[in-house]
This record gives sequence, C-alpha cells and structure tokens, in this order.
Amino acid sequence: MPDMTHGWEAALAEAESPSWARRARAGCALARFAGVPEVAGPLVRLLLDTGDTAVTRRTAEALTRVGTPAAVRLVVLALAGADDGQADWLWTGIHDAQAEPGGGTDLAAVCARLARDPDGAVRRGAAVLAADADRDGVLLPRT
Repeated sequence: MPDMTHGWEAALAEAESPSWARRARAGCALARFAGVPEVAGPLVRLLLDTGDTAVTRRTAEALTRVGTPAAVRLVVLALAGADDGQADWLWTGIHDAQAEPGGGTDLAAVCARLARDPDGAVRRGAAVLAADADRDGVLLPRT
C-alpha cells in the first residue's frame, strides 16, 4: 500500500528549516490546514518566529486570508503572546490580507465567535483584533 500523505507533511518539515524563506513558504502552505491539530502548534511558532519578521508577516497574512475560525484563532493566539515587535508584523500581515481584493474576511464576526473560546489567551487576542475591526469587518488603521 503506498504511503498516503495528508498534504501538509512536507510543509510541516519546512516549518523547521533554518531558511527564513522556507519557513515563510511553509506558513503560507500550512494556513489552509489550520484546523488540523498537528499543524496548529507549528503555525503559532511561525507566527511568533524569532528568526525573521517576514515569516511572521506572511504566515499572518495567509491565515487571515483563509479566514476560518481555526485560522483566525491561531492569529489571535499569537497576538495574545506576541512582544511589541512581533505584534507589529502580525498586524502588518493581517492588514495586508484585508487590503487585497477578496480579502474581506468578516474578522469582527469571527472574533465574536472566538470571544467564547475556552482559552483565555484566544479570548484576549480576539478582543484586541475585534477592537480594530469596524462593523463591516474591515480593519481600521492602527495608530
């Protein structure tokens, strides 16, 4: 019987690469699998990457573009645990995704759902993200 892959194993291996470009590519590839338990932890590590801000930005952008509750949950979890520098790059990725045509995920609605998450860090991160979203789900510029 041939070895069946789940479509995310190769990207998961790249998430541990010393190359920032490979880690960023892995974050983008893994974003659509945000709801898979084996992928969630590595995605949060990529969102909080200490080696290169491009990894943080591109992973946040990809997850925001996916826009599912599972994907946004990882972004808000990272926001809750980010230092100021990481948070700036997370916000940049979020804003980049929202600024693209078709990037209009209703973040306010997703955050309202995440406000009931059992994890306090997720609830805190969702509150922060929701505070920057207007009633149409479009992020307001941070000042």
